[in-house]
Amino acid sequence: MHPGDLFRLSLNSLVDQRLRSFLTILGIAVGIGSVVLLTSIGEGIHRFTLAEFTQFGTNLIGINPGKATTLGTSGAVINNIRPLSIADEQALARIPGVVSTISVIQGNGPVEFYGRSRRTTILGVGPSASEVWQIRVVKGRFLPEDNLTAPRSYVVLGSKVKHELFRESNPLGKIIRIAGERYRVIGVMETKGQMLGFDLDDAVYIPTVRAMSLFNQQSLMEIDLVYRTGLQSKTIAERARKILVNRHGAEDFTITTQEEMLKVLGSVLNILTVAVGGLGAISLFVGGVGILTIMTIAVNERTPEIGLMRAIGADRKQILLLFLGEAVVLAVIGGIAGLAGGAGIAWLLGVLVPALPTHTPWLYALYAEILAASIGLLAGVIPAQKAAGLDPLEALRAE
Repeated sequence: MHPGDLFRLSLNSLVDQRLRSFLTILGIAVGIGSVVLLTSIGEGIHRFTLAEFTQFGTNLIGINPGKATTLGTSGAVINNIRPLSIADEQALARIPGVVSTISVIQGNGPVEFYGRSRRTTILGVGPSASEVWQIRVVKGRFLPEDNLTAPRSYVVLGSKVKHELFRESNPLGKIIRIAGERYRVIGVMETKGQMLGFDLDDAVYIPTVRAMSLFNQQSLMEIDLVYRTGLQSKTIAERARKILVNRHGAEDFTITTQEEMLKVLGSVLNILTVAVGGLGAISLFVGGVGILTIMTIAVNERTPEIGLMRAIGADRKQILLLFLGEAVVLAVIGGIAGLAGGAGIAWLLGVLVPALPTHTPWLYALYAEILAASIGLLAGVIPAQKAAGLDPLEALRAE
């Protein structure tokens, strides 16, 4: 039998049973569409989270007080024998290749101006924070280089705090109270939005030493190092470790490179993408069961037709290919429909719900289409083998 004849016979049999073929295709389409949609959402969240995490740059090393076996966190207050100090930061700033350093203290407190009050995040930072965190000042200036032990009472406002306290008026030069202490406003930051749930606009920035006094802290919560592009993070981290061990007498701190953080985060997000894709694969399995059922019924209904084809010269291999072809065609058409539907819904979600990032990973989509064809092939094997194994005389007698 000519391959073209096999294709026409397969197509004609599917057309003759339109409703049955449509339901089978629908089952596969739903499975493929689910895989594409869920992996699009997972990949979108993956990319969004990594973009948020790296918006401060990738040449960054964080140092936190306390020795930990997990990643250090800037928000942790850890009491240890030798706390991280401003002197430690100055020593780390002299490491060859380190471009800038920033010490961080974080807390929460009321910010007041003439009857208006807002409880917000208070960040004690150094003068290089604007450069290190890549946050631009849109009005005024950032915290200046000052006396490290007794800096002046200057404050820079996040855009949301500025709006809540001053509305449209100019805040520069005004005196506000932060946790009861007087500070002069010298700058306003650009709107930056949220970074992994932390609202950078709902914050005020004051000198590190003043924040340590305000929150009665003896240790810095974090020291960030920015190193020159082209250098190895491991090299800078090892130099920082040696300096701090010499100063503290022991490794009572945790150094985390941006590469390590991204590696852990990327692994978690990759698992998320695979997991949501696996949920969609369950629908594909159901679609495969549907093909198996439909093809088994088709063999039983077309027994006389099979007997006639065998009687006029069709061999077992051709009968096998005929039914396998029908199963694969059903799966491929369903896969293409599901691919288009899933990608279309993912795009529509991205347009209608901007807060839900979506990105269709076409490699996953290709895998899903190959999987659909494979499922069609596997699901058609048993019915096809049954059809090919029918005795011609017995099949004709079933007429």
